[in-house]
Amino acid sequence: MIAVDTNILVYAHREDSPWYEVAYTQLANLAEGASPWAICWPCIHEFLAIVTHPRIWRPPTPLAVACEAVRAWLESPSLILLSEAEGYWPILQRTIERAKISGPRVHDARIVALCLLHGVSEIWTADRDFHAFPEVTVRNPLVG
Repeated sequence: MIAVDTNILVYAHREDSPWYEVAYTQLANLAEGASPWAICWPCIHEFLAIVTHPRIWRPPTPLAVACEAVRAWLESPSLILLSEAEGYWPILQRTIERAKISGPRVHDARIVALCLLHGVSEIWTADRDFHAFPEVTVRNPLVG
């Protein structure tokens, strides 16, 4: 199963992103396909924070429009939402310790731990920091 990181969600949403077309197409293929795919709840929270932030985007996405994008993703019958559950803490602790993670990179470790907890084997992201976690396959769907 593939999980989609925040940056892919942002690029697929913001038409002014240079990666909009390819990100939108890749995300649409997942959402309209029959195979299960996933988004971690923390990535949805981060998506909302980023696209509505006036220091990042001019103009920022209005909150109602950002929420509509999330609602559209949630309508995908093949989408699985990933959240913390029984057994999460040992996986997060092991992930952080193996990769020697601290500070803001704990967020990436959280995403990896959620993926591992739910059996996700691949993360789609443009963030190179995920390569610190050999437990999952990292793929950038924006390039070849």
